Amino acid sequence: MITVYTYLCFSIFGYYDPDKKKHCLRKQNVLMFVMHLTAFLVMYLEKKDTKILALYLMQVTLLGGTILLYSFIYPKVSRLVVNNMCMLLSIGFIMITRLNYDKAAKQYLIAAAGIVLCLVIPIIIRKARFLSEWRILYGIVGIVSLAVVVVVGKVSYGAMLGFTVAGINIQPSELVKIVFVFFVASSFKRSTEFKELVVTTAVAAFHVLILVASKDLGAALIIFVVYLATHQPLYILAGLGAGSAGAVVAYHLFTHVKTRVNVWRDPFGTYDKGGYQVAQSLFAIGTGGWFGAGLYQGQPDTIPVSAEDFIFSAISEEMGLIYAMCLILICVSCYVMFLNIAMRLHNLFYKMVALGLGTCYIFQVFLTIGGATKFIPSTGVTLPLVSYGGSSLISTLIMFAIIQGLYILREDEEEDIERRKKERLRAKRSRQESAAGYREAEYDPQRAKRSQKARKEAAQGKARKKQRVR
Repeated sequence: MITVYTYLCFSIFGYYDPDKKKHCLRKQNVLMFVMHLTAFLVMYLEKKDTKILALYLMQVTLLGGTILLYSFIYPKVSRLVVNNMCMLLSIGFIMITRLNYDKAAKQYLIAAAGIVLCLVIPIIIRKARFLSEWRILYGIVGIVSLAVVVVVGKVSYGAMLGFTVAGINIQPSELVKIVFVFFVASSFKRSTEFKELVVTTAVAAFHVLILVASKDLGAALIIFVVYLATHQPLYILAGLGAGSAGAVVAYHLFTHVKTRVNVWRDPFGTYDKGGYQVAQSLFAIGTGGWFGAGLYQGQPDTIPVSAEDFIFSAISEEMGLIYAMCLILICVSCYVMFLNIAMRLHNLFYKMVALGLGTCYIFQVFLTIGGATKFIPSTGVTLPLVSYGGSSLISTLIMFAIIQGLYILREDEEEDIERRKKERLRAKRSRQESAAGYREAEYDPQRAKRSQKARKEAAQGKARKKQRVR
């Protein structure tokens, strides 16, 4: 089912008939709900706990309501993005419920609140025409939010990631990523001259330095890459060089960075010195095989923070590598839609926002999966919409809602262009019809005969006058 769903994610781009597209989208919805039902039925039969059924019904209501509300409130919405968002949420719900019921219940409540909030965002994006003018505000909000973490943040796994308010853990870096994208987009819309580029680079560097000071290197990497993605190739190469130098400095400055690099090089050799997480992650991925051990048939509980940083490993063990690879492709499908929207927008500010958000999303996916599979050192970044975590979930839902607003703007732009073409065509036809009517009115057979007779009489008169003169 996950393979068919993933195939539909990409095959839909080849259809131009709206009815065929709707048929594919409905197929995706059916597959998602059947997979979700099957997984929860297996978990209920295994645990015999009615709380699992209650949570299932609440999740189905949330997912179904999200699809219906988006379609009803915004008829021009991208249904593929909505489907993929709900699909990733359902995968996360399934795996988190299997790992920890209490965390799954919290994740459901956060997702419900986030979706209600995000239903308003496309309207704001569509109606607010002044978002590109708040450059200074974006910069100040980003820097102040990160600075607060440095001052009052609590250390978690070697880094200051956030702080707690009324029992709720808040991680500002997740929302600052979005604010930073708006800052960069508004800066480049304003001017791309060297002087403005220096100012923008300085503010971006300040963001990164604050994150480095708080040892949140995962968020620092994401902001750094988002900034590079909006530049010309020459600046990208220069930025990569500076980033590489910064990575070497961080390796020598921070003990936990050195530990993660050593773990990446040999997780089994450093099993008792920080390599336990990555080693267990690799064991889980290798144990699951292509089709997985099955829900409650594996041991994902032995992976530390399996519901957060290493949820991909837990999915690979119990759902299988085919399922995990399809999960990656669904994330890629979201990124393709982000790029498609960015390339077809005419407004530079919104184009840069879509490109920045797309880069932010896919790079976070890369960091999470790359760390879990030992492709890169672990950075402590969660898998968007799938991992447990309130700040990450809310920020990703906002990101998808902004993209939906930009998609609607793109549809408005295309309708406006089409309307102008039709108006120009009508005006051209009107002018042609007016000219044809004028020529038709100008041509009168009787007047033409009179004119011809007058010319003939004038010629005869001239001939008689010449004869008289002779």
